[in-house]
Amino acid sequence: MGKEKIIGILGGMGPMATVELFKRIVLKTPAKRDQDHPRIIIYNNPKIPDRTAYILGKGENPLPELIDSAKKLESWGADFIIMPCNTAHFFADEIQRAINIPLINMIEETAEYVKQLGIKRVGLLATTGTVVSGIYQRALEKKGIKVIIPNKEEQENVMRGIYEGIKANKFEFGRELLLEIAKKLEKESEGIIAGCTEVSVALKPEDLEVPLIDPMDVIAEKAVKLALNL
Repeated sequence: MGKEKIIGILGGMGPMATVELFKRIVLKTPAKRDQDHPRIIIYNNPKIPDRTAYILGKGENPLPELIDSAKKLESWGADFIIMPCNTAHFFADEIQRAINIPLINMIEETAEYVKQLGIKRVGLLATTGTVVSGIYQRALEKKGIKVIIPNKEEQENVMRGIYEGIKANKFEFGRELLLEIAKKLEKESEGIIAGCTEVSVALKPEDLEVPLIDPMDVIAEKAVKLALNL
Protein backbone atom coordinates (compact mmCIF):
# COMPACT_ATOMS: atom_id res chain seq x y z
CA MET A 1 0.00 0.00 0.00
CA GLY A 2 1.41 3.38 -1.09
CA LYS A 3 0.52 6.70 0.43
CA GLU A 4 -3.12 7.70 0.01
CA LYS A 5 -3.74 10.37 -2.62
CA ILE A 6 -5.97 13.44 -2.39
CA ILE A 7 -8.70 13.73 -5.04
CA GLY A 8 -9.28 17.13 -6.64
CA ILE A 9 -12.71 17.72 -8.19
CA LEU A 10 -12.89 20.56 -10.72
CA GLY A 11 -16.61 21.19 -10.36
CA GLY A 12 -19.39 23.68 -10.90
CA MET A 13 -20.21 22.48 -14.45
CA GLY A 14 -22.96 22.15 -13.21
CA PRO A 15 -23.18 22.17 -9.42
CA MET A 16 -25.66 19.24 -9.29
CA ALA A 17 -23.28 17.05 -11.30
CA THR A 18 -20.51 17.96 -8.85
CA VAL A 19 -22.67 16.94 -5.87
CA GLU A 20 -23.48 13.68 -7.67
CA LEU A 21 -19.82 12.83 -8.33
CA PHE A 22 -18.87 13.50 -4.69
CA LYS A 23 -21.75 11.29 -3.54
CA ARG A 24 -20.75 8.46 -5.89
CA ILE A 25 -17.13 8.52 -4.72
CA VAL A 26 -18.35 8.25 -1.11
CA LEU A 27 -20.69 5.36 -1.99
CA LYS A 28 -18.02 3.48 -3.97
CA THR A 29 -15.41 3.72 -1.20
CA PRO A 30 -14.97 0.43 0.69
CA ALA A 31 -15.18 2.16 4.08
CA LYS A 32 -16.27 0.95 7.51
CA ARG A 33 -15.72 4.32 9.19
CA ASP A 34 -15.13 7.99 8.28
CA GLN A 35 -11.35 7.59 8.40
CA ASP A 36 -11.39 4.97 5.61
CA HIS A 37 -12.51 7.58 3.05
CA PRO A 38 -10.04 9.49 0.86
CA ARG A 39 -9.50 13.22 1.24
CA ILE A 40 -11.31 15.20 -1.46
CA ILE A 41 -10.88 18.86 -2.39
CA ILE A 42 -13.86 20.21 -4.35
CA TYR A 43 -13.63 23.50 -6.20
CA ASN A 44 -17.20 24.22 -7.26
CA ASN A 45 -16.67 27.01 -9.82
CA PRO A 46 -19.96 27.73 -11.62
CA LYS A 47 -18.42 30.88 -13.15
CA ILE A 48 -16.59 28.84 -15.84
CA PRO A 49 -18.11 30.02 -19.17
CA ASP A 50 -20.39 27.54 -20.95
CA ARG A 51 -18.35 24.92 -22.77
CA THR A 52 -20.91 24.09 -25.48
CA ALA A 53 -21.50 27.77 -26.33
CA TYR A 54 -17.77 28.27 -26.92
CA ILE A 55 -17.34 25.09 -29.02
CA LEU A 56 -20.28 26.21 -31.19
CA GLY A 57 -18.64 29.64 -31.64
CA LYS A 58 -21.19 31.54 -29.53
CA GLY A 59 -19.50 32.21 -26.23
CA GLU A 60 -16.52 33.09 -24.12
CA ASN A 61 -13.52 30.72 -23.95
CA PRO A 62 -13.74 28.67 -20.71
CA LEU A 63 -10.09 27.55 -20.92
CA PRO A 64 -8.52 30.35 -18.79
CA GLU A 65 -11.03 29.70 -15.99
CA LEU A 66 -10.56 25.92 -16.29
CA ILE A 67 -6.77 26.25 -16.04
CA ASP A 68 -7.05 28.66 -13.11
CA SER A 69 -9.36 26.19 -11.32
CA ALA A 70 -7.01 23.26 -11.96
CA LYS A 71 -4.02 25.26 -10.70
CA LYS A 72 -5.94 26.17 -7.53
CA LEU A 73 -6.68 22.49 -6.85
CA GLU A 74 -3.02 21.64 -7.41
CA SER A 75 -1.86 24.42 -5.06
CA TRP A 76 -4.33 23.27 -2.38
CA GLY A 77 -2.77 19.79 -2.36
CA ALA A 78 -4.74 17.62 -4.81
CA ASP A 79 -2.68 14.70 -6.18
CA PHE A 80 -4.85 14.31 -9.28
CA ILE A 81 -7.92 15.99 -10.79
CA ILE A 82 -11.23 14.72 -12.16
CA MET A 83 -13.88 16.85 -13.90
CA PRO A 84 -17.57 16.00 -13.73
CA CYS A 85 -18.25 17.67 -17.10
CA ASN A 86 -17.97 15.76 -20.35
CA THR A 87 -17.84 18.80 -22.65
CA ALA A 88 -14.97 20.34 -20.63
CA HIS A 89 -12.81 17.39 -21.74
CA PHE A 90 -12.54 19.14 -25.12
CA PHE A 91 -9.91 21.23 -23.25
CA ALA A 92 -8.33 18.33 -21.31
CA ASP A 93 -4.95 18.32 -23.10
CA GLU A 94 -4.48 22.07 -22.60
CA ILE A 95 -5.47 21.87 -18.92
CA GLN A 96 -3.05 18.96 -18.44
CA ARG A 97 -0.17 20.94 -19.98
CA ALA A 98 -0.78 23.78 -17.49
CA ILE A 99 -0.50 21.64 -14.33
CA ASN A 100 1.98 19.16 -12.83
CA ILE A 101 -0.50 16.60 -11.50
CA PRO A 102 -2.54 14.16 -13.62
CA LEU A 103 -5.95 15.10 -15.00
CA ILE A 104 -7.72 11.74 -15.27
CA ASN A 105 -9.59 11.81 -18.59
CA MET A 106 -13.19 10.67 -18.14
CA ILE A 107 -13.73 10.23 -21.90
CA GLU A 108 -10.70 7.93 -22.36
CA GLU A 109 -11.60 5.93 -19.25
CA THR A 110 -15.18 5.49 -20.52
CA ALA A 111 -14.03 4.36 -23.98
CA GLU A 112 -11.85 1.71 -22.35
CA TYR A 113 -14.78 0.58 -20.17
CA VAL A 114 -17.08 0.26 -23.22
CA LYS A 115 -14.41 -1.82 -24.99
CA GLN A 116 -14.18 -4.14 -21.97
CA LEU A 117 -17.96 -4.66 -22.12
CA GLY A 118 -17.51 -5.95 -25.69
CA ILE A 119 -19.94 -3.38 -27.14
CA LYS A 120 -19.52 -2.53 -30.84
CA ARG A 121 -22.30 0.08 -31.33
CA VAL A 122 -23.00 2.64 -28.64
CA GLY A 123 -25.52 5.51 -28.48
CA LEU A 124 -24.33 8.91 -27.21
CA LEU A 125 -26.57 11.24 -25.21
CA ALA A 126 -24.57 14.43 -24.73
CA THR A 127 -24.55 18.19 -25.22
CA THR A 128 -24.27 19.47 -28.77
CA GLY A 129 -20.81 20.78 -27.77
CA THR A 130 -19.66 17.28 -26.83
CA VAL A 131 -21.19 15.77 -29.99
CA VAL A 132 -19.73 18.41 -32.35
CA SER A 133 -16.30 18.32 -30.65
CA GLY A 134 -16.05 14.60 -31.52
CA ILE A 135 -14.25 13.75 -28.26
CA TYR A 136 -16.28 10.57 -27.67
CA GLN A 137 -16.31 9.54 -31.34
CA ARG A 138 -12.50 9.75 -31.57
CA ALA A 139 -11.88 7.89 -28.30
CA LEU A 140 -14.36 5.11 -29.16
CA GLU A 141 -13.57 4.73 -32.86
CA LYS A 142 -9.90 4.20 -31.93
CA LYS A 143 -11.14 1.11 -30.11
CA GLY A 144 -13.30 -0.08 -33.02
CA ILE A 145 -16.62 1.09 -31.54
CA LYS A 146 -19.25 2.85 -33.69
CA VAL A 147 -21.04 5.84 -32.11
CA ILE A 148 -24.74 6.47 -32.84
CA ILE A 149 -25.87 10.07 -32.29
CA PRO A 150 -29.39 11.58 -32.28
CA ASN A 151 -30.70 13.37 -35.37
CA LYS A 152 -30.90 17.19 -35.39
CA GLU A 153 -34.40 17.44 -33.90
CA GLU A 154 -33.66 14.82 -31.23
CA GLN A 155 -30.41 16.58 -30.34
CA GLU A 156 -32.34 19.83 -29.80
CA ASN A 157 -34.53 17.97 -27.32
CA VAL A 158 -31.46 16.55 -25.58
CA MET A 159 -30.25 20.14 -25.10
CA ARG A 160 -33.65 21.23 -23.77
CA GLY A 161 -33.63 18.30 -21.34
CA ILE A 162 -30.17 19.28 -20.10
CA TYR A 163 -30.48 23.09 -20.00
CA GLU A 164 -34.22 23.79 -19.51
CA GLY A 165 -34.63 20.63 -17.45
CA ILE A 166 -31.83 19.39 -15.18
CA LYS A 167 -29.63 22.54 -15.09
CA ALA A 168 -32.75 24.64 -14.37
CA ASN A 169 -33.81 22.30 -11.50
CA LYS A 170 -36.87 21.09 -13.50
CA PHE A 171 -35.92 17.48 -12.98
CA GLU A 172 -39.05 15.63 -14.22
CA PHE A 173 -39.28 17.72 -17.40
CA GLY A 174 -35.60 17.07 -18.17
CA ARG A 175 -35.82 13.39 -17.39
CA GLU A 176 -38.84 12.90 -19.66
CA LEU A 177 -37.13 14.50 -22.68
CA LEU A 178 -33.85 12.64 -22.17
CA LEU A 179 -35.53 9.28 -21.61
CA GLU A 180 -37.51 9.63 -24.85
CA ILE A 181 -34.32 10.11 -26.92
CA ALA A 182 -32.50 7.34 -25.01
CA LYS A 183 -35.31 4.90 -25.95
CA LYS A 184 -34.90 5.83 -29.64
CA LEU A 185 -31.11 5.40 -29.55
CA GLU A 186 -31.53 2.10 -27.75
CA LYS A 187 -33.13 0.55 -30.86
CA GLU A 188 -29.84 0.73 -32.81
CA SER A 189 -27.28 0.41 -30.03
CA GLU A 190 -25.89 -2.20 -27.63
CA GLY A 191 -25.44 0.41 -24.93
CA ILE A 192 -26.06 4.10 -24.23
CA ILE A 193 -23.43 6.52 -22.91
CA ALA A 194 -24.78 9.15 -20.52
CA GLY A 195 -22.30 11.57 -22.11
CA CYS A 196 -23.32 14.59 -20.08
CA THR A 197 -23.25 14.71 -16.31
CA GLU A 198 -26.83 16.03 -16.28
CA VAL A 199 -27.89 12.89 -18.20
CA SER A 200 -26.16 10.82 -15.48
CA VAL A 201 -28.29 12.59 -12.89
CA ALA A 202 -31.55 12.07 -14.88
CA LEU A 203 -31.40 8.48 -16.15
CA LYS A 204 -31.15 5.19 -14.25
CA PRO A 205 -29.85 1.82 -15.58
CA GLU A 206 -33.30 0.24 -15.08
CA ASP A 207 -34.82 2.79 -17.52
CA LEU A 208 -33.30 0.97 -20.49
CA GLU A 209 -33.09 -2.52 -22.00
CA VAL A 210 -29.40 -2.05 -22.90
CA PRO A 211 -26.59 -1.07 -20.49
CA LEU A 212 -26.52 2.61 -19.48
CA ILE A 213 -22.82 3.47 -19.43
CA ASP A 214 -22.24 6.27 -16.99
CA PRO A 215 -18.90 8.10 -17.31
CA MET A 216 -19.50 9.61 -13.87
CA ASP A 217 -19.55 6.10 -12.37
CA VAL A 218 -16.46 5.13 -14.36
CA ILE A 219 -14.51 8.15 -13.10
CA ALA A 220 -15.78 7.79 -9.51
CA GLU A 221 -14.50 4.19 -9.38
CA LYS A 222 -11.18 5.17 -10.95
CA ALA A 223 -10.76 8.01 -8.42
CA VAL A 224 -11.37 5.70 -5.45
CA LYS A 225 -8.84 3.17 -6.78
CA LEU A 226 -6.21 5.82 -7.43
CA ALA A 227 -6.74 7.57 -4.08
CA LEU A 228 -6.66 4.41 -1.98
CA ASN A 229 -4.10 2.53 -4.14
CA LEU A 230 -6.56 -0.33 -4.67
